[in-house]
This record gives sequence, structure tokens and C-alpha cells, in this order.
Amino acid sequence: MSVMMGMVIETDPARFEEAASANKELLDSIIERAKKAGVIHHQFLAGDGAVLVVDEWPDESSFKGFFESTGEDIGSLMSSAGVTSRPEPRFWREMDTTDKF
Repeated sequence: MSVMMGMVIETDPARFEEAASANKELLDSIIERAKKAGVIHHQFLAGDGAVLVVDEWPDESSFKGFFESTGEDIGSLMSSAGVTSRPEPRFWREMDTTDKF
């Protein structure tokens, strides 16, 4: 069963979008490597003073391998977005409850 990875990035979402646009080739390269590593779903969500990364991966180890091998490029993108502290990924598994729809 796949896992969901969530990671809060403390930065201004507008600045993050600007950095993503200014570094499109780098972001595209990171996404291609994520796909090769097995990512199933990926998106960024804007919040109040933060960006949330939401990914679906086959398992934690697939994400961790990708994150370790791509860390320098991800760090470069984060730096250009004004991120000053290292975001920590957290993992969730789907729960078997009767209220799911």
C-alpha cells in the first residue's frame, strides 16, 4: 500500500511560486527524477506563510532514496525561495475506517 508524504516549507507562497518559475528547468529535472524513483502523485499547496508538499509514494524508502539523491538540487530551489530551515518529511498511511468515501 502506498504512503502519503507531507512536508511543510516555511516560506512565502508567492516567493516560492516565483522561485519555481525562475528555476523551471531545475524543478522539471527534480520532478523527472521523482517520477523515475516512483512518485505517484505530487503537488504544492499554498497556506498562510507556508507551502505544503503532498506526495504519494509506493513506500517511505522510495521517497527517502529520491530525497537523499536529489537533496542538493532541492536545497538550491528552497534557498532561492527564501527557505532557511530544513523541512522534515512526515509519512501517513491510509487507515481502514468505515467513514471513508
